[in-house]
Amino acid sequence: MATCPPYPTHVHRHTHWWQRTWVRYGALITLLALSGLVILALVREQTGTQGFLVGLGLAVLPVPLLVAAFRWLDRVDPGPWRNLLFCFAWGACAAALIAIVANSFATRWIATATADPAGADTWGATVIAPVVEESAKAAAVLLVFLFRRRDFTGIVDGVVVAGVTATGFAFTENILYLGTAFGTDQLTGDSGIASVTAATFFVRVVMSPFAHPLFTVLTGIGFGIAALSAGRHRLRRALLPLAGLLLAMGMHALWNGSAAFGEYGFFGVYAAFMVPSFGLLTWLVIWTRQRELGTVRAELPAYVAAGWLTPAEPYALGSMRARRVARQYARKHAGKEGARAVARYEACATSVAFLRQRGRRGRAGADFTVRERQLLDALWSLRGVARPALDHAARATAPPAPAPRPVPPWAYGYGYGAQGAYGYATAHPPYRPYGPHPPHHPQASHAPYPQAPHAPYPQYAPPSPQHAPYTPPGPHRP
Repeated sequence: MATCPPYPTHVHRHTHWWQRTWVRYGALITLLALSGLVILALVREQTGTQGFLVGLGLAVLPVPLLVAAFRWLDRVDPGPWRNLLFCFAWGACAAALIAIVANSFATRWIATATADPAGADTWGATVIAPVVEESAKAAAVLLVFLFRRRDFTGIVDGVVVAGVTATGFAFTENILYLGTAFGTDQLTGDSGIASVTAATFFVRVVMSPFAHPLFTVLTGIGFGIAALSAGRHRLRRALLPLAGLLLAMGMHALWNGSAAFGEYGFFGVYAAFMVPSFGLLTWLVIWTRQRELGTVRAELPAYVAAGWLTPAEPYALGSMRARRVARQYARKHAGKEGARAVARYEACATSVAFLRQRGRRGRAGADFTVRERQLLDALWSLRGVARPALDHAARATAPPAPAPRPVPPWAYGYGYGAQGAYGYATAHPPYRPYGPHPPHHPQASHAPYPQAPHAPYPQYAPPSPQHAPYTPPGPHRP
């Protein structure tokens, strides 16, 4: 029987002070904090204190809805909150500061060089702003892609990271625009629906809160497809994010330049491009999420064969409805801690399914075996709470059993087997345990892990050519 490779021994290596984790985190937090203070001072200088407070109160309204929407898209394999906090802070502070400084400098330079302030404003809005802003937002996606590669595995991750970054950027930009509009109303005396503030709020917050996320999501999709590409396709991995960035710049430029298309140019671009693009990208993300659930259902049966999971779990973990029912069951019987344990179990099971898929396709990293074992150990430690909840969810969400076929009087019963587990007809027992002992066998109760089968674990491609052919770890024998 194949055995699990041992854990690598820790080798002490001398690291410089700037390579330590706490130094890097401290430097990043300091950079974002300083950017936030500077952008706060710049926005307050342009809008005034009262305008800043009004803009802040109005700009914050769409933020929870957008973040919740992106978090909902990421429910299959949710990434850590620290990544989302970094992305939002980068968009609201660093990217906004880069955009304000670069756009102002470029517009002034064009105005001085051409002696045409109106033309400089047009060039700044349609050419300079899309390039600068999308590049500044794409920097956050690139940083997560490079330094949090374990959490960046596909299109949905790229969409979520890019969308949250753009949400932070739009938040700061909305403060500036709404605060400036309020200052204009204070000078003209306008108020109510006819005010500039109301018009700005309607256009930026009601009609197009998804505008900036929609642009940057194209960049995120490029990075997501690059994450799915095999390591040997280096040119593709480099060109796909660049192509997504160029598409984001193009759509941003079209949106900003819609005012040049006449009185109804804005509404024409909104109806002809923005709404269809939003619908198409929404469909793409939801379709990708369904494929991820299909991956979970396809990859986890191998771990059922090894004894890590029960036969009902691939079905339950591959259904968002069953996952929700399992968490509700755990909350009802084990409280909030039980619901959190089930959520953690679902996340680990999903991660190990995606990890196994990458291993089969030759895209796993050098830490593949260690990472897989860590996830499996986490599953085993949470099984006491999660397994009853998932088993209940599988029974509660299973499709109804088909109606039994009428048995003709001349038939001898061939082909009319009993109904199997979860409503599917079978002529055999619904579950035949793998391995030398069933999980309930007395000799199996002393083992720290469930019994392994006689046959080797299903093998798949090694992570890299220099490694020996990899066999996924099976549970230990007593």
